[in-house]
Amino acid sequence: MKAVILAAGEGIRMRPLTLTRPKPLVLVDDKPLLHYLISSFPEEISELIIVIGYLGDQIRDYCGSTFLGRPVTYIEQKQKTGTFDALKLCEPYLEKNESFAVFYADDLIDGKTVKHLIKYPLSLVVAEVPDPWRFGVTTLRDDGKLKNIEEKPEHPTSNLIVTCAYVLTKEIFSYPPIQHPNGEYYLSSVISEFAKDHDIEIIHTSFWLPVGTPEDLELAREVVKEHPELLS
Repeated sequence: MKAVILAAGEGIRMRPLTLTRPKPLVLVDDKPLLHYLISSFPEEISELIIVIGYLGDQIRDYCGSTFLGRPVTYIEQKQKTGTFDALKLCEPYLEKNESFAVFYADDLIDGKTVKHLIKYPLSLVVAEVPDPWRFGVTTLRDDGKLKNIEEKPEHPTSNLIVTCAYVLTKEIFSYPPIQHPNGEYYLSSVISEFAKDHDIEIIHTSFWLPVGTPEDLELAREVVKEHPELLS
């Protein structure tokens, strides 16, 4: 299986740490966020496609042509148009009849959850959070599969949100993206439309930590130090 890693963001909330390096390369203990993410992948994920943008050459230099035993393809996102557009750039590199995984490069997730995720042809990882308005809030069908995702709602209907990890197929590109009021095209909004016609399994994460601020980074460092098993 191929894994697409979205790593083009500027990491503005992480400044000043991201003034001279991309957020996926910000260190947690002695390794970058990106290293921990890819280390969590099971052997079934055999190839990486990394979408780079801000200071992307540093990510190329760090990962090289092969990283942790997996070949790497790099794709550049030149404009800040959102996560769906970033994934859309990868379409020519994905197989028509095969599922592929998608991850955000600046989130930490445990290997157990990833292994569960990739068992299904279509799936995504969810978590309960105290601040759901920052994320895509999910609604589930009666059978437990995905019904809807509302991206960054002012008034969330629940605290169950979609995280950094999905398994999709190229059929996702048949659905037109919807522009968010902030001007970006979010992958979650397209998945929400996709879910009207497809059964998407819901995976409840064992461990997930989005790292968007210096405070998040300090928490990540504590987790790595006290519970390294969560990231393997």
